[in-house]
Amino acid sequence: MYTINNKEYPCPASVTMGIIGGKWKVVMLFHLIKGPLRYNELRKKMDGVTERTLSIQLKSMEDDGMISRKAYNTKPPLKVEYSLTEYGKTLIPLINSIVGWGNFVIDKHAEEQYDKKCIEDVEL
Repeated sequence: MYTINNKEYPCPASVTMGIIGGKWKVVMLFHLIKGPLRYNELRKKMDGVTERTLSIQLKSMEDDGMISRKAYNTKPPLKVEYSLTEYGKTLIPLINSIVGWGNFVIDKHAEEQYDKKCIEDVEL
């Protein structure tokens, strides 16, 4: 058994899924690979996510050290940007693998093809 941030996990795979598992976390991380995004910019890239879910998942990833939240208080309206931390950037190869596998499945099984797939091997 492994204990990380006061949470217990039975194996390394469960550690990974405990941190990035769920429907939206990897999608959020994928969009943050290219650089910081404001809340609404991120939300627009994620068709179907609710504001509540987005807020909860962002907070969870911030607590796990995957992303950072920077608030600019110079004048209203408040500007907030989210970006990958150095720790979060260690996930880029994994995210690229997930995107690559998704593109493979799209090529083999998708009934509807879009003009372009997700960008593979995004590097900073």
